[in-house]
Amino acid sequence: MEWIRLDKIIADAGLASRSEASRLIKNGFVTVGGRPATSGAEKVDPTETEIIVRGKTLVYQRHHYFMMNKPSGYVSATEDRNEKTVSELLDGASSRLGLFPAGRLDKDTEGLLLLTDDGDYAHRIITPAKKIYKTYYVETDGALTDGDSAAFLSGIVLRDGLRCLPGRLDIIASGIKSTAYVKIREGKYHQVKRMLAALGKPVTYLRRVAIGGLKLDGQLKAGQYRELTAEEVGAVFSGDCDY
Repeated sequence: MEWIRLDKIIADAGLASRSEASRLIKNGFVTVGGRPATSGAEKVDPTETEIIVRGKTLVYQRHHYFMMNKPSGYVSATEDRNEKTVSELLDGASSRLGLFPAGRLDKDTEGLLLLTDDGDYAHRIITPAKKIYKTYYVETDGALTDGDSAAFLSGIVLRDGLRCLPGRLDIIASGIKSTAYVKIREGKYHQVKRMLAALGKPVTYLRRVAIGGLKLDGQLKAGQYRELTAEEVGAVFSGDCDY
């Protein structure tokens, strides 16, 4: 394990910001290997050395992985001058972990959003070549047909001429109003809406329900989030969900 600055270890654990960690150390609230810490710049192997902050043993975790049930009205960003961001929904220790969205959901789209501080993990999810399918529940105006499903499998050409990679449209119910599941492995701007608009079936509601083999926890209300289990972290790369 690499040796890491003490103030960064404390910050990565969500116990304080790095500046706050330095103050805790200066005021004698941190011990390292049984002795008082002297500086935030001190380097420690957190997997081998006991670190105690305010009387509690620090359990070091290099990276963090959360799922959020994103509500409508929030943009998938850590900061934005004009819009509310999903980062504003984080509180307490979670807000100090340096989490960022692994991919994005449009402002008015709800559902599963992954937040992490692991850039490699996020890149694997986002990159189309990794074939991590995102599954959406969609409601449309107009009757979805087998021809629409075939168009998804072939790769829809959007109205601006852009060709999408092949995806899936699994129709649940078709009529004046239709429902379906959509699976795609890209993340272009408003892609699901643009794909269905190209078929003349405008989207009226959209919610992401799975990423790879990881389903949205049905117990999470809009705006709520929780940390993933180790099994769930890997489930993203274990194929796509069936509904």
